[in-house]
Amino acid sequence: MADHRTDHCLGDIVRRNAERFADVPAYRAHGDSITHHELYCRATALAAALAAAGLRRADRIALFGRNSIAFGEVLAAGQLSGIIVTTVNFRLAPPEIAQILAESRPRALFVDAEFLPVVEAIRADLDLELIFRIDAPPGRSSGSPVPVATESSPDVTSAGIVDYKEFVASAAGADLPFAARPDDIACLIFTSGTTGRPKGVILGQRELFAGAHMMNVEMRTGSDDRILLTMPLFHIGAMAMALGVHARGGTAVLHPQFDPAAVLADVPTEQVTVLHLAPVMLQALLTEAASMALFGTPGPLSGVRTVVYSAAPITATTLRAALAAMPDAGFLNLYGQTEVMTSGLPRELHRGDGPGRDRRLASVGHPFPDTDIRIVDDDRDCPPGIPGEILVASPAMFRGYWNDSAATTATLVDGWCHTGDIGLVDEEGLLHLVDRKKDVIISGGENVYSLEVEDALATHPAVARCAVVGIPDERFGEAVCAVVELTPRR
Repeated sequence: MADHRTDHCLGDIVRRNAERFADVPAYRAHGDSITHHELYCRATALAAALAAAGLRRADRIALFGRNSIAFGEVLAAGQLSGIIVTTVNFRLAPPEIAQILAESRPRALFVDAEFLPVVEAIRADLDLELIFRIDAPPGRSSGSPVPVATESSPDVTSAGIVDYKEFVASAAGADLPFAARPDDIACLIFTSGTTGRPKGVILGQRELFAGAHMMNVEMRTGSDDRILLTMPLFHIGAMAMALGVHARGGTAVLHPQFDPAAVLADVPTEQVTVLHLAPVMLQALLTEAASMALFGTPGPLSGVRTVVYSAAPITATTLRAALAAMPDAGFLNLYGQTEVMTSGLPRELHRGDGPGRDRRLASVGHPFPDTDIRIVDDDRDCPPGIPGEILVASPAMFRGYWNDSAATTATLVDGWCHTGDIGLVDEEGLLHLVDRKKDVIISGGENVYSLEVEDALATHPAVARCAVVGIPDERFGEAVCAVVELTPRR
């Protein structure tokens, strides 16, 4: 009888796609393409080359670059081999980047050529054995063969920086030197630092495998789907989307940054079926399309089957405009953090009218499969409609913070992740976000949730954007202060 395992690694997805969806593109970027079979071959070669350079399972490498095919190859090499990949936010200042690299202590760094000056500026403070230069535009032309093995070693520049393509080619055709295990760490992704210094979130192979299939179920994608990713892969949002599409052999189309005109141009030419956007990006896309008079049938967005929006609250105005602009697309709202994937509002709850529709659209949906949530205030579970901190238990949950036991102990308690978000569950079991726990304004002993005030202000036609914060007040302790950008007069 076969041994039907229930414990898997991300590398299983890469390996199976190479067999089952060999000729389907895994990534497309800058007009280049790499199939799932080619991705497996190149990721295996990269892992073999790293092993020849002395790296082993559980060693760390860092990835510092924009969305590219090479970025996907490095991720896949870690998924197959058990080498841990630390992603670096290129938007951070050099001291913050240096801090992330110093804390994660990678043995090798893969960096886009455009960011080499940053690396050179902080290099003296780091202990890096190898630095690999990724040229732009990255990747290989569609249909080109996997490079053949050579006897020569990859060239190294006078500055000790190795060319990425030559390094991969040096081990082409080699076998995978060692394989990842479910207990291995897959990635270290550092938080943005909005609540303090960035913390390294430990994401395991087993947990990300579960998360990939959660995302696939929520997006309902197959091998004929193509998702356009403009958010950076160094964040869990875009990474989870790519993993979700790859879970069933689909394609990730990569843009190095968000440009609404480029999105509108590439959706039809790249046959994109899934969009992943933050609400502000969705609004910018709607504005661009309206200015170019591109709505209507067929239109550049007519082939989109699914629109995933996440990462920030969305206004009712933006959501209604998007639903009207893409009437045939299914919309999906996702909620989670780097630490844990939590819930989603599926497409069927975005459509239709009747009582409760506005309330449903304002929610972040039901917990994902096998995911439990609690709403807690002072260690007591809150009844429906009463806000409290959102606690989550999930098979796709992080394992702790890198070299930070105090933060880990405070966040992971008895198997529950304390998100730091304030929310409530309504009578239909839908989760609603209220505020960040640390952003709650306590005025005169009453909790004032800044998000609720922002939502109320945003309904005024004169308000373009706003942010609500607490400021010191002698009488009430804190007072509510709104920073408002007015809508330009016409």
